[in-house]
Amino acid sequence: MIYLDNAATTQVYPEVLEAMMPYFTEYYGNPSSIYTFAGEAGKAVAKARETLADLIHANAEEIYFTGGGSESDNWALKATAEAYAEKGKHIITTKIEHHAILHTCEYLEKKGYEVTYVDVDEYGTVKLDELEKAIRPDTILISVMAANNEIGTIQPIEEIGKIARKYGVLFHTDAVQAFGHIELDVDKMNIDMLSASGHKVNGPKGIGLMYIRKGVKIRSFIHGGAQERSRRAGTLNVPGIVGFGKAAELAKVSMEERIAYETKLRDHLIDRVLKEIPYSRLNGAKKDRLPNNANFCFRYIEGESLLILLDQKGICGSSGSACTSGSLDPSHVLLAIGLPHEIAHGSLRLTLSEKTTMEEIDYTVGELKKIVERLRSMSPLYEDFLKRETK
Repeated sequence: MIYLDNAATTQVYPEVLEAMMPYFTEYYGNPSSIYTFAGEAGKAVAKARETLADLIHANAEEIYFTGGGSESDNWALKATAEAYAEKGKHIITTKIEHHAILHTCEYLEKKGYEVTYVDVDEYGTVKLDELEKAIRPDTILISVMAANNEIGTIQPIEEIGKIARKYGVLFHTDAVQAFGHIELDVDKMNIDMLSASGHKVNGPKGIGLMYIRKGVKIRSFIHGGAQERSRRAGTLNVPGIVGFGKAAELAKVSMEERIAYETKLRDHLIDRVLKEIPYSRLNGAKKDRLPNNANFCFRYIEGESLLILLDQKGICGSSGSACTSGSLDPSHVLLAIGLPHEIAHGSLRLTLSEKTTMEEIDYTVGELKKIVERLRSMSPLYEDFLKRETK
């Protein structure tokens, strides 16, 4: 198997699993309990919190554990909306956010809030002038993802943070795809809240975090006990937290080397596809892009058929976000960057890891060429297109 869907989820590294195991079987105490045995779990949670905070240059007391990135996104938007409702009911986001943001915004609109969805350019980069113009006296929050999960475009987060700070508006970033993959600094980037998820960075599923800058007055999202300094109720997922912390530790140590290696493979993949497969295009930015992301569109191809045939060759890819894999609609991200429906339907996202090899990339491109040629040979639309081209 060649696994090229690391944006959907990643392998739990052996070191991560090894770090987690004692907290299932040996140190299984509830960290909220006061006896010594439970203290071992509490110490492990504290260590992981510090490690995760260090990765984004935050303080440990600003890290709150959640059940994943979607919960963190919901918390950031819903709790901010509630806490700052007296100031205003206007939120700004972009048209290419993850559905955890977009569907939460739709929910808030039904509750009387107003949301402005800022456009992006043809590469998926937010239009800063449009974002700044959208700010009003009643704007309470700007939420822009650090990097897009489908096309890999990295947003100008530092510039957005400056704009938010200039107007006294809170700034949240969904960093689920960026956390551990590129450098993030919450102070330098003026980030007030940040969402991240363990399973995107070789940690376990079902664990995430919310960074909340000290002084930001948002309320609890899940009510119950007094865990997480009374901001997020529920018994802590100690093995998951430990695994997330270990994954963050590994990510920090290897980041520079990993970025260089993945970028080399990514660019090789992109160059070969664009040169060797006619009527293909790269979606997203060429330079300001996640090091492991390549997203293409192939004209006169259905993405679903492409994925099925790749799977038969042992290659795992995606046509977009795994969270919308059951949808027949084209990607909202591809439509937002200006692609027509018929081209957006033929998309393929390949996302690499540090364990991907050059041989795997070359094999994938070789099989992809054959599959695209085969599918186009069965397409009357492609046949008509060729006839028009040769006239």
